[in-house]
Amino acid sequence: MERQTAASDIWERDLGRNSANYVPLTPLSFLRRSAAVYPGKTAVIHGRLRYSYAEFAARCRRLASALAKAGIGKGDTVAVLAPNIPPMLEAHYGIPMLGAVLNALNIRLDADTIGFCLDHGGAKVLIADREFSATTEKALAKCKVKPLLVEIDDSEADYAAIGGKRLGDLTYEQFIAGGDPDFVGDAPVDEWDAITLNYTSGTTGNPKGVVYHHRGAFLNALGDVTFFALHPRVVYLWTLPMFHCNGWCFTWAVTAIGGTHVCLRRVEAAAVFRAIEEHGVTNLCGAPIVLNLLAHAPESVKTKFDHVVDVATGGAAPPSAIIAAMERNGFRVTHAYGLTETYGPSTFCAWQEAWDELALEPRARVMARQGVTVLTFEALMVADPETMKPVPRDGQTIGELMLRGNRLMKGYLKNPEATAEAFRGGWFHSGDLAVWHPDGYAEIKDRAKDIIISGGENISSLEVEEVLYRHPKVLEAAVVARPDEKWGEHPCAFVTLREDAGAVSPDEIIEWCRANMARFKAPRTVVFGPLPKTSTGKIQKFLLRDSARNL
Repeated sequence: MERQTAASDIWERDLGRNSANYVPLTPLSFLRRSAAVYPGKTAVIHGRLRYSYAEFAARCRRLASALAKAGIGKGDTVAVLAPNIPPMLEAHYGIPMLGAVLNALNIRLDADTIGFCLDHGGAKVLIADREFSATTEKALAKCKVKPLLVEIDDSEADYAAIGGKRLGDLTYEQFIAGGDPDFVGDAPVDEWDAITLNYTSGTTGNPKGVVYHHRGAFLNALGDVTFFALHPRVVYLWTLPMFHCNGWCFTWAVTAIGGTHVCLRRVEAAAVFRAIEEHGVTNLCGAPIVLNLLAHAPESVKTKFDHVVDVATGGAAPPSAIIAAMERNGFRVTHAYGLTETYGPSTFCAWQEAWDELALEPRARVMARQGVTVLTFEALMVADPETMKPVPRDGQTIGELMLRGNRLMKGYLKNPEATAEAFRGGWFHSGDLAVWHPDGYAEIKDRAKDIIISGGENISSLEVEEVLYRHPKVLEAAVVARPDEKWGEHPCAFVTLREDAGAVSPDEIIEWCRANMARFKAPRTVVFGPLPKTSTGKIQKFLLRDSARNL
């Protein structure tokens, strides 16, 4: 034993870490490198605006400097409520430069939820686009924290048409103009330091705060580079929200290889095709609804281009008809899978050469698989969630999809119980039920939890039910997913009315929900009648899901 110990010591004795041989991993290094290697190259395109990498880096440093002057430092939260525009992209660098934490907020959320996120994350600054002034004003009135408000006046926004009043006197451009373009930020001392905070609805009414670390963001960005084959000539169009898993970490990945970010305030088919033609877009990402939007776009807005545009999609697998339509229009689709807790794509359907010869239908079936891990992810497993034993790789036995690796969240902010449960048994529990195929590819068959994915956004059935139960004429309610050709899924509400309710229409229920929560979460289908229950009174949602599919 003594000999073994002595032998092992030779690899540690006098061979410690130092500033020369150990630097904490952070995606901030990508911007420094690209600004040095490609200073004059176009980094960001937004309408008429063009920023070189040197200018992009200077703007990020100005933001960091201005935040520092406003008293923001390590561990402070800075929230941003904005579409896919340069300030949102700059926030992914300028805020972490201080050791502060970026909280990119979902622009589709209602004021109550935004207010909850601001309070829960302890936001000290809120950078908000004027388009969302009504939501911002209500949220700030409701929340306990009183962050400094910095308002974005986007040069590409027609506020007269879309609305949005000024709430304060400080604009984003004024704010960063007071910052130092040569500001030197602080690299993280520990790569485990928090870099961003992202809220996910999960399966409860209140959102859960998912905390990312610098190491995970660095590795996930490099994973994006590998699975999506990014290179310096990439022109990436922002059709995926930057608030969603920090844009699946492509906010950092595109910068890592010195590609060009093309910002897009609104995802509209005409704008996407126009950008592809005008800027030579090579890559974009989005939920299946984005593919559906492009596949079914009017011929009048479609443009012909002489190169293949790579598209990564996640969530529900795109139907074969959509895949075929995308291919006919010059797109190549890659199916990826991930969760907010995994920084976005953690697995993808790695292409096998043998599949090239498959007809469309069998090709679509293999493409529907969630596949294998991205290069920078350690492992996946489909296993019994109780025994933690892997299921047979027979493509039939159901288990829970579990993940392990350096690209998992730190945990849920201020929620140690949920964090412990998520990491139970040394694996991250996705909550998704899957099978494991003989070739090692995983395929999700159902969701263990009742999350509804509509247009790429998670909707908590419990949150919708809570709103329904507040309706004075509703006795009982249950919400499940119903298939939707456009959105993938939408909430379907099964409602039992009170005996004295009188006449109630589905539209009345839908409008009630829209008035009391984010409109996109409201049910699109309402069915009245008794709810099926077990002998103990538990609502049998599997029966309701079957009914919803057959409506």
